[in-house]
Amino acid sequence: MKQTLKLELEEARVMARAALAKAAELAAPETVCVTDEGGFPLVLERMDAARVTGPQIAWNKAFTAAGHRRSTHLFTTPPTGPALPGNEAFGIQWSFEGRFAAFVGGFPIVVDGQVIGGLGLSGGNGEQDIACGLAALQALADRLAGSGHVVVVEKDIKK
Repeated sequence: MKQTLKLELEEARVMARAALAKAAELAAPETVCVTDEGGFPLVLERMDAARVTGPQIAWNKAFTAAGHRRSTHLFTTPPTGPALPGNEAFGIQWSFEGRFAAFVGGFPIVVDGQVIGGLGLSGGNGEQDIACGLAALQALADRLAGSGHVVVVEKDIKK
Protein backbone atom coordinates (compact mmCIF):
# COMPACT_ATOMS: atom_id res chain seq x y z
CA MET A 1 0.00 0.00 0.00
CA LYS A 2 1.24 3.46 -0.86
CA GLN A 3 0.81 6.58 1.20
CA THR A 4 -0.14 9.64 -0.80
CA LEU A 5 0.29 13.32 -0.14
CA LYS A 6 -2.59 15.75 -0.50
CA LEU A 7 -2.32 19.42 -1.42
CA GLU A 8 -4.28 21.44 1.11
CA LEU A 9 -6.20 24.65 0.52
CA GLU A 10 -3.79 26.90 2.44
CA GLU A 11 -0.84 25.54 0.46
CA ALA A 12 -2.73 26.23 -2.78
CA ARG A 13 -3.46 29.76 -1.53
CA VAL A 14 0.23 30.33 -0.75
CA MET A 15 1.08 29.29 -4.30
CA ALA A 16 -1.59 31.53 -5.83
CA ARG A 17 -0.47 34.54 -3.78
CA ALA A 18 3.13 34.03 -4.90
CA ALA A 19 2.12 33.74 -8.56
CA LEU A 20 -0.03 36.88 -8.38
CA ALA A 21 2.72 38.82 -6.58
CA LYS A 22 5.15 37.90 -9.36
CA ALA A 23 2.55 38.86 -11.96
CA ALA A 24 2.13 42.28 -10.32
CA GLU A 25 5.91 42.72 -10.29
CA LEU A 26 6.01 41.91 -14.02
CA ALA A 27 2.91 44.03 -14.77
CA ALA A 28 1.35 40.93 -16.34
CA PRO A 29 -2.42 40.60 -15.80
CA GLU A 30 -2.56 36.91 -14.93
CA THR A 31 -5.06 34.30 -13.90
CA VAL A 32 -3.77 31.47 -11.71
CA CYS A 33 -5.36 28.10 -11.07
CA VAL A 34 -4.11 25.55 -8.52
CA THR A 35 -5.77 22.14 -8.74
CA ASP A 36 -5.75 18.88 -6.84
CA GLU A 37 -4.23 15.71 -8.32
CA GLY A 38 -7.37 15.13 -10.40
CA GLY A 39 -7.18 18.55 -12.02
CA PHE A 40 -10.08 20.12 -10.10
CA PRO A 41 -9.58 23.69 -8.84
CA LEU A 42 -8.67 24.43 -5.25
CA VAL A 43 -7.88 28.09 -6.00
CA LEU A 44 -8.73 30.10 -9.12
CA GLU A 45 -7.97 33.83 -9.13
CA ARG A 46 -8.03 36.41 -11.90
CA MET A 47 -6.31 39.78 -11.52
CA ASP A 48 -8.50 42.81 -12.14
CA ALA A 49 -7.06 43.59 -15.59
CA ALA A 50 -6.77 39.96 -16.72
CA ARG A 51 -8.74 38.63 -19.68
CA VAL A 52 -12.11 37.01 -19.03
CA THR A 53 -10.88 33.91 -20.89
CA GLY A 54 -8.03 33.45 -18.40
CA PRO A 55 -9.83 31.29 -15.82
CA GLN A 56 -10.72 28.56 -18.32
CA ILE A 57 -7.28 28.61 -19.93
CA ALA A 58 -5.45 28.52 -16.59
CA TRP A 59 -7.66 25.67 -15.39
CA ASN A 60 -7.06 23.74 -18.63
CA LYS A 61 -3.30 24.11 -18.21
CA ALA A 62 -3.44 22.98 -14.57
CA PHE A 63 -5.74 20.06 -15.49
CA THR A 64 -3.35 18.93 -18.23
CA ALA A 65 -0.24 19.23 -16.07
CA ALA A 66 -1.82 17.28 -13.19
CA GLY A 67 -3.38 14.61 -15.37
CA HIS A 68 -0.37 14.00 -17.60
CA ARG A 69 2.20 14.61 -14.88
CA ARG A 70 4.30 16.97 -16.96
CA SER A 71 4.62 20.62 -17.83
CA THR A 72 2.39 21.62 -20.71
CA HIS A 73 5.16 23.20 -22.78
CA LEU A 74 6.77 19.75 -23.15
CA PHE A 75 3.98 18.73 -25.54
CA THR A 76 5.10 21.23 -28.17
CA THR A 77 8.83 21.70 -27.58
CA PRO A 78 10.48 21.33 -31.03
CA PRO A 79 11.48 19.10 -32.62
CA THR A 80 10.25 16.13 -30.60
CA GLY A 81 7.20 17.53 -28.78
CA PRO A 82 4.64 14.72 -29.00
CA ALA A 83 1.77 17.10 -29.88
CA LEU A 84 3.55 18.59 -32.89
CA PRO A 85 2.34 17.59 -36.38
CA GLY A 86 3.66 14.20 -37.36
CA ASN A 87 4.35 13.10 -33.78
CA GLU A 88 2.46 10.50 -31.75
CA ALA A 89 0.21 12.83 -29.75
CA PHE A 90 -0.67 15.28 -32.52
CA GLY A 91 -4.28 16.31 -31.97
CA ILE A 92 -4.28 15.51 -28.24
CA GLN A 93 -5.39 19.08 -27.53
CA TRP A 94 -8.85 18.08 -28.76
CA SER A 95 -9.13 15.48 -25.99
CA PHE A 96 -11.19 15.89 -22.82
CA GLU A 97 -13.75 18.19 -24.47
CA GLY A 98 -10.95 20.56 -25.49
CA ARG A 99 -9.59 20.88 -21.93
CA PHE A 100 -6.15 19.62 -22.89
CA ALA A 101 -3.64 22.49 -23.10
CA ALA A 102 -0.51 21.84 -25.14
CA PHE A 103 1.29 25.15 -24.69
CA VAL A 104 3.36 26.99 -22.08
CA GLY A 105 2.04 27.81 -18.60
CA GLY A 106 1.00 24.54 -16.95
CA PHE A 107 3.06 22.73 -14.31
CA PRO A 108 2.56 19.56 -12.31
CA ILE A 109 2.95 20.06 -8.56
CA VAL A 110 5.41 17.35 -7.59
CA VAL A 111 6.28 16.60 -3.96
CA ASP A 112 8.44 13.63 -2.99
CA GLY A 113 8.07 12.28 -6.51
CA GLN A 114 4.25 12.32 -6.38
CA VAL A 115 2.09 14.58 -8.55
CA ILE A 116 -0.25 16.14 -6.00
CA GLY A 117 -1.79 18.81 -8.20
CA GLY A 118 -1.51 21.12 -11.15
CA LEU A 119 -0.74 24.78 -11.64
CA GLY A 120 -1.89 26.87 -14.59
CA LEU A 121 -1.18 30.47 -15.56
CA SER A 122 -2.78 32.54 -18.28
CA GLY A 123 -2.51 36.18 -19.24
CA GLY A 124 1.13 36.97 -19.73
CA ASN A 125 3.48 35.96 -22.49
CA GLY A 126 5.19 32.59 -22.17
CA GLU A 127 8.11 33.91 -20.14
CA GLN A 128 5.76 35.72 -17.74
CA ASP A 129 3.54 32.66 -17.28
CA ILE A 130 6.67 30.59 -16.54
CA ALA A 131 8.04 33.15 -14.08
CA CYS A 132 4.74 33.25 -12.19
CA GLY A 133 4.52 29.46 -12.15
CA LEU A 134 8.05 29.10 -10.85
CA ALA A 135 7.32 31.68 -8.12
CA ALA A 136 4.31 29.60 -7.04
CA LEU A 137 6.29 26.35 -6.97
CA GLN A 138 9.11 28.03 -5.05
CA ALA A 139 6.58 29.36 -2.52
CA LEU A 140 5.40 25.80 -1.88
CA ALA A 141 9.02 24.61 -1.56
CA ASP A 142 9.69 27.41 0.94
CA ARG A 143 6.56 26.56 2.93
CA LEU A 144 7.58 22.91 3.14
CA ALA A 145 11.26 23.65 3.88
CA GLY A 146 12.39 21.75 6.92
CA SER A 147 9.51 19.27 6.69
CA GLY A 148 11.57 16.67 4.86
CA HIS A 149 9.40 16.99 1.73
CA VAL A 150 11.01 17.82 -1.61
CA VAL A 151 9.17 20.02 -4.12
CA VAL A 152 10.24 19.97 -7.77
CA VAL A 153 10.82 23.51 -9.02
CA GLU A 154 11.73 23.48 -12.71
CA LYS A 155 14.24 26.34 -12.71
CA ASP A 156 15.56 25.72 -16.21
CA ILE A 157 12.30 25.72 -18.15
CA LYS A 158 12.57 26.94 -21.71
CA LYS A 159 9.63 27.60 -24.03
